[in-house]
Amino acid sequence: MDCSYWFYVLLALAIAPPLVPNSALLAGAGALAAAGGLSLPLLVLIPLASAVLGDLVVFSVGRRSRGRALEWLSRNARRRWMLEWVSGRIHRYGIPAVIAVRFVPTGRGVGGLTAGVVGFPLRGYLVGAGIAETLFVSYTVGLGYLGGQLVAGFGPAPLLVGPAVSLLVASVALGVQRWSGRRLDRAAR
Repeated sequence: MDCSYWFYVLLALAIAPPLVPNSALLAGAGALAAAGGLSLPLLVLIPLASAVLGDLVVFSVGRRSRGRALEWLSRNARRRWMLEWVSGRIHRYGIPAVIAVRFVPTGRGVGGLTAGVVGFPLRGYLVGAGIAETLFVSYTVGLGYLGGQLVAGFGPAPLLVGPAVSLLVASVALGVQRWSGRRLDRAAR
């Protein structure tokens, strides 16, 4: 059996859990696809299916163990604040909030858990999670692929594309988070 099949299996297993950072892995896989080692369509479809399945599991845990999930989320101040923030957004905006929370650090796990806890409809959650994961997987693999194309022929440089794209995406997300936090602080005054 070709070793690339095992890569796809490991990729699916690594992407499913929402608490595992996976941007570098997806971008690195995109760079490997640019080098011709992996199939680009499979690099989008497999992580997409795996991520939505992982999101669904977290949502189901929130739905089935509401009391324990609320207790866990309420144990520390940051998670409690995140629960209140996500819950408010989900009640107010619905599917767009499910999509947006995917792009907040730790939002994939807390967002899915919260959506389950507050009784958000399963169909709406799947639509939101599907759209969010499609965006995330597509742009992360795509950026890795483009980066791999740019550094093709530069020796081991394609191996650095994944971490570089991950740092870029994390920096942009952190900048947006800080900017929006400052806006919220100003609005609260």
